[in-house]
Amino acid sequence: MIKVFSKFRHMCLIGGLALLMQGCGLFGGGNYDDKGNLVGVPNREGWEAKTPFGMVEIPAGTFHMGQADEDVAFTQSNFNKQVTINQFYMDDSEITNNEYRQYIHVLLEDSVSDLGEELIYERYYPDTASWNTDFSHHLGDPMVAYYFSHPGYDDYPVVGVSWEAAKHFAKWRSNHMNQYREAQGEFRMPDFRLPSEAEWEYAARGGRDMAMYPWGGPYTRNAAGCLSANFKSGRGNYYDDGFSYTAPVYTFLPNEFGIYDMAGNVAEWCEDAYNPAAVPLVWDLNPKFFDDDQPKKVVRGGSWKDVAYYLQTGTRTFEFKDSTRSYIGFRCVMDYLGSPY
Repeated sequence: MIKVFSKFRHMCLIGGLALLMQGCGLFGGGNYDDKGNLVGVPNREGWEAKTPFGMVEIPAGTFHMGQADEDVAFTQSNFNKQVTINQFYMDDSEITNNEYRQYIHVLLEDSVSDLGEELIYERYYPDTASWNTDFSHHLGDPMVAYYFSHPGYDDYPVVGVSWEAAKHFAKWRSNHMNQYREAQGEFRMPDFRLPSEAEWEYAARGGRDMAMYPWGGPYTRNAAGCLSANFKSGRGNYYDDGFSYTAPVYTFLPNEFGIYDMAGNVAEWCEDAYNPAAVPLVWDLNPKFFDDDQPKKVVRGGSWKDVAYYLQTGTRTFEFKDSTRSYIGFRCVMDYLGSPY
């Protein structure tokens, strides 16, 4: 008798729950505004892709990633491989001193209680001393004193920033933009981040498959005899391009995608961990090499103190993620959402 009653009660509970769920519209019923059709959730705000301030839109495409000239260093680290890259946005220049200063000011104003001022200076403030410590017997004192702090260098690329600090900057920049958007009742934009090595190389080529340099190549001077980038053009010759150290962003002509300084000025951090055998390991669609245990991170593009070989679009180099160098900076990218058409 007790078993029969329990079974009856159990069946009643199930039946009641089913009726309740049906009445709430979980199994049909409820609101019939959709006339019984599958129409999606109504009144969703539309999405329009807008190019973020200071960025350019990089179209999707397929290219041959890898060396575009003889591997003179015999690194055998960048054999050619055809890959496809999704559409994305990229900063049209390297992050400048003044842009990075905005980030530091916000950290000091809003985050001292959380991070501590000492930690902010230790981890995220540019290492201005690198202008001296990077080179032996070099009078770098004026650069140490003025490069990041003086307004005369506001439009020069920030340097002395580690890979970890660059990633933290991208996280802050994402929150800074999206907090404003949410306050305006707008959808969040995708987060800023460092470019993958493949994205960086694809953007550097500017749509020119197998191009040796962002401007094409194979020469480093244009028809007028002027150098096309800021780099060391010969032994002891740093000034032939007009600048002994870095140059203001937008000084040299952009590539076909409208991006400046993808060769020379400062080398740039990429997201990928460095592995000399990464090319055959990664997929051929939006490749990226992950290895959280690898402290070496990819650096691309060459700098003011490098010879032309390091400016080539296919040259791979690296630096340790906690290193701060007077010749390494960065720029950000952002994913493109939706169809480009």
